[in-house]
Amino acid sequence: MTSTNSLARVLVPVGIVALAAPAVAAESPDLARLKSHLSSVQTMTADFTQTDAKGRTDTGTLQLKRPGRVRFEYRGGDLLLVADGSKLSFIDYQVGQKSSWPLGRTPLGPLLSGSPDFNGKAQILPSADSRVVVARAKSAGQYGQLTLAFLRNSAAPGGLQMYGWTAVDPQGHRTTVKLSDVRYNVAVPDSAFTYTEPKKKR
Repeated sequence: MTSTNSLARVLVPVGIVALAAPAVAAESPDLARLKSHLSSVQTMTADFTQTDAKGRTDTGTLQLKRPGRVRFEYRGGDLLLVADGSKLSFIDYQVGQKSSWPLGRTPLGPLLSGSPDFNGKAQILPSADSRVVVARAKSAGQYGQLTLAFLRNSAAPGGLQMYGWTAVDPQGHRTTVKLSDVRYNVAVPDSAFTYTEPKKKR
């Protein structure tokens, strides 16, 4: 597995975001809900299913702590994707390889932002399903694009339940992540965002 392919597998969208159409303008009730949701959620845990553009699927667990920290631990334990607040690292213990990028230059940057509106760049996109709210950060440009999908749920923070996202990296590779068993504002230790350095294979 090359480092480029590894990142592409980790960072790109779910079927539900295919509903997203060209962006629409400005403030809306759903944008207010998005801001409320992001302001309310400081930590999150979930199970995830990730699908890449070739239809390959991986599963694992997710731990998130704003701002700037997330851990994707893949089933089997050989693969990790960890953001420590400043950089995003992909670790493959099977081949003994690590690749790192500045967090703000990856599609996951907006999701982990401490800002409730992605530093003023959040926008709501049209959805063909009234039960779904689709959002993304404007002007991601050369650093890729993240499109988030939420289900309306009055019991969830801000009335929105995170369903998953689609990420497109700068090379155009798509990855879809779908979440289940999502839990908000639960205890997540800082140690979750550390890892053992991989040993290079000879």
